[in-house]
Amino acid sequence: MSNENDRSLANVHSSINPESKTGWKRILAFLGPAYLVSVGYMDPGNWATDIAGGSAFGYRLIWILFASNLIALLLQSLSARLGIVRGLDLAQASKNAYPRFVNFCLYILAQIAIIACDLAEIIGMAIGLQLLFHLPLIWGVSLTITDTVLMLFLMNKGMRKLEAFIMSMIFIIGISFLVEMFIVGPDFAGVAKGFIPGNLSGSALYIAIGIIGATVMPHNLYLHSSLVQTRQITRTDAGIKASIKFNLFDTVIALNLAFVVNAAILILAAAAFFKNGYFQVAEIQDAYKLLEHIFGATAPTLFAIALIASGQSSTITGTLAGQIIMEGHINLRIEPWLRRLLTRILAIVPAVFTIIYFGESGLGSLIILSQVVLSLQLGFAVIPLIHFTSNKKRMGKFAISLKVKILAWASAIVIVGLNAKLVYQQIGDWITQYPSATIWIYGLATPLIIAIALLLIYVFLRPILFKHTDLPAQVPHGLASTIEDIEPIVYHNIAVTIDFSKNDTDCIRNAIMQGGKRAHYTLIHIVETAGARYYGTEVMDHETQSDVDNLDTYVNALVKLGYKAKAQIGYGSAASSIAKIVNSQDIDFIVMGSHGHKALKDLIFGTTVNSVRHKVNVPVLVVKPQK
Repeated sequence: MSNENDRSLANVHSSINPESKTGWKRILAFLGPAYLVSVGYMDPGNWATDIAGGSAFGYRLIWILFASNLIALLLQSLSARLGIVRGLDLAQASKNAYPRFVNFCLYILAQIAIIACDLAEIIGMAIGLQLLFHLPLIWGVSLTITDTVLMLFLMNKGMRKLEAFIMSMIFIIGISFLVEMFIVGPDFAGVAKGFIPGNLSGSALYIAIGIIGATVMPHNLYLHSSLVQTRQITRTDAGIKASIKFNLFDTVIALNLAFVVNAAILILAAAAFFKNGYFQVAEIQDAYKLLEHIFGATAPTLFAIALIASGQSSTITGTLAGQIIMEGHINLRIEPWLRRLLTRILAIVPAVFTIIYFGESGLGSLIILSQVVLSLQLGFAVIPLIHFTSNKKRMGKFAISLKVKILAWASAIVIVGLNAKLVYQQIGDWITQYPSATIWIYGLATPLIIAIALLLIYVFLRPILFKHTDLPAQVPHGLASTIEDIEPIVYHNIAVTIDFSKNDTDCIRNAIMQGGKRAHYTLIHIVETAGARYYGTEVMDHETQSDVDNLDTYVNALVKLGYKAKAQIGYGSAASSIAKIVNSQDIDFIVMGSHGHKALKDLIFGTTVNSVRHKVNVPVLVVKPQK
């Protein structure tokens, strides 16, 4: 049985139990994961590509949206199937199937895709704030870093609360565009003709690939394979089959809603801009102004509100995907808020750089570029996914059928083929436009493209050439070792951290249970006044003297009871001072009290326990206050 820390999104793994419900309640209990995935299909990146496509080509690219949605339905259902049947997310399955170096490369590419996606969320939210509150874009971009706190809050409220928040954002987006559609009044005959496929070249190809990258997002494949594991299921053939069926309902409903929203944006752009002669509306801000000019104040206000909602919801699911990818591919687990902060900072930098050097008008092009980057990375997620779900040895009777396999590989060929065509076309354009940079194009860009192409070929071939030779599972905390004879540990010098709270008595009681009367006890208190932190030495102010007297009271009480105890005062940073005392006094066990903070307070005040355990080499017992 695997350690729960090795599971995908371990803190919410199997946290929802639909098996105890029946009828509609059971179906509703399974609904949710696909809605978290679907917000990535209606984020600000989709807005930019849909607006650009609708304004430049009218209704002609609706078929690209429709085809992208069908591909997304197929691939997301495969992703859910992988998570349900094998209990692995896509990154974990890749870790077991490919060598470490390849996994590292896949992680880097996936991380670039997440940063590109986050870049679109940043720009979209900043634009929404500017449109509603006239806030300069560079301020809006900087303010988006604060959504880390919201993400942390929702993550600690549980998966159902997170899903409810995301669904409410989707509802806001859907209602906004439904009202706008009535205001604009599109040509429905033209919309119907837009579903007929046509030839793609030049800027149409570029925008079409951007639409594909914005719709079939690579990190959503990682995310969905993990989120389906938040539901407890009976691990029987019948239980797995039922879970696949209910999650398919979830996927079809959620992604078709996302398609309706995307189609509404493209139709809105075609009816409002292309029809009125505005053929090059690639900027979301321009779309807002034109809506205001043509239709009055209601439509653009709804437009801005929906834009903020889509950016905020998408940024949360991007964080979850980043956590899954990091833990799965490279065995690295860090706090979600820190991962979120790092991704956001890496995404803010290019946005700020673009505003400073190219002006606010360059952000629209940057969003579309970010979606093209997503599309270019898509093959590295899709190809392994098809291999894993086709593997009859690993998937058993739940391996995909030949018909589904053909459709999946056809989708992969279309995606990779369009991307290859774009790269070839782009290199040709660079050579034509910048003849002086030819040496850089051939010396730097071309070798990099060849290396990425070879990696993609390897990712495709390895599961075929080494069909049933998955590597041993590499989990972040290793594998269980054999337990034979266990001898009791005797502690001689036990430290107890004291903070003069109600938890002190419990800490001392637990320490005595470990050592009895044979051990020596060192009661440690750290003076954290401004003077102590500044000087790092003894400062005998009123608080320090009071602390010394109080600590002596505890020591005297223990001595009277027959225990060997002494007091030790430290000064300055609590974690560093505790570690210094422990490491210098031959202490072999520590008992510490937990403040019992919630996640937000831990973020603000810090967690001494976590810091201390990384600074010492002895066991640490954490005593949480009783309610």
